[in-house]
Amino acid sequence: MTKGILGRKIGMTQVFAENGDLIPVTVVEATPNIVLQKKTVETDGYEAIQLGFDDKPDRLATKPEKGHAAKANTAPKRFVREFDGVNTSDFEVGQEVKVDIFAEGDLVDVTGISKGKGFQGVIKRHGQSRGPMAHGSRYHRRPGSMGPIAPNRVFKQKALPGRTGGEQVTVQNLQIVKVDTERNLLLIKGNVPGPKKSLLKIKAAVKAK
Repeated sequence: MTKGILGRKIGMTQVFAENGDLIPVTVVEATPNIVLQKKTVETDGYEAIQLGFDDKPDRLATKPEKGHAAKANTAPKRFVREFDGVNTSDFEVGQEVKVDIFAEGDLVDVTGISKGKGFQGVIKRHGQSRGPMAHGSRYHRRPGSMGPIAPNRVFKQKALPGRTGGEQVTVQNLQIVKVDTERNLLLIKGNVPGPKKSLLKIKAAVKAK
């Protein structure tokens, strides 16, 4: 059964395991999420719950947002995301979802928006190899051949320079090292997408071994 929560990336640190191993961890703050809506097969054609995270200032919220949040007796939320594959009968509108739904050792998939790198060349963007840097070489960090002569055009999938990063990325099968219920923190082994303070969607791993 899928379970999930929305959180904010605080940054990275390291903790020691009991056997003395040093584990790099990402600290995620997941203050209690509010169930804003339940989607059911009868009304929507599928089952899901809609979670809201991080209060939005009243002056920034639209009238529909305020009305939607009022049904759950809460303030309008800055981030609203759906989690499907859950048993909606386990949830009520207005209910709080806290970090204690996860336990130490659980495997999770973390989704976020990767850091934007701006306009980059093919070496940084696609990991291509450069040419020789010798003086006689006139090919250093260029994209290389644009394709064969015959079609007289560049194929659509050709790897070229362009805007890099700023895309939705999911890192799968990350282990939860610690759950701090008092401070609403999750310590997740390894790194996750996005800069500090960015929104993360954390859900139970779909390919857990």
